Amino acid sequence: MKDSIANITKWLLYLLLALSVIPGVLFYAGMLETELFINWAKVLLIVAVAVMVISPIYGIITNPQNIIKLLISLAVMVVVIVVAYSLAGNEFSEYRLEELKTTADTSRLVGMGLYATYIAFGLAIVAILYASIIKIFK
Repeated sequence: MKDSIANITKWLLYLLLALSVIPGVLFYAGMLETELFINWAKVLLIVAVAVMVISPIYGIITNPQNIIKLLISLAVMVVVIVVAYSLAGNEFSEYRLEELKTTADTSRLVGMGLYATYIAFGLAIVAILYASIIKIFK
């Protein structure tokens, strides 16, 4: 059952990918209006978000011991965001903030996003190196 649902989902997503070629070609050939192309993109976005939300829920229902891994992943993500927020600050003067039409809070949130990206990239590199070294010794 589990494999059949995953297989059906995989082939439906492949079908949507193949069907997306047609509007793409028609749009760039000038035979499809921008509004229709944007609506198709919205449909694809809704489908992608639905699959992204439903897949983990289905995985947890069929395999409850994965909840621990999910909670650990969420905890690591929260720690990364807290560390990134604590590292971020507003580097702009009041004049520069007004010139950019932004606020100090927005500047800090952008900095947090950048730091979170840097930390996630660093953790990904460490994970790759760790997996490679462990594979050598096994």
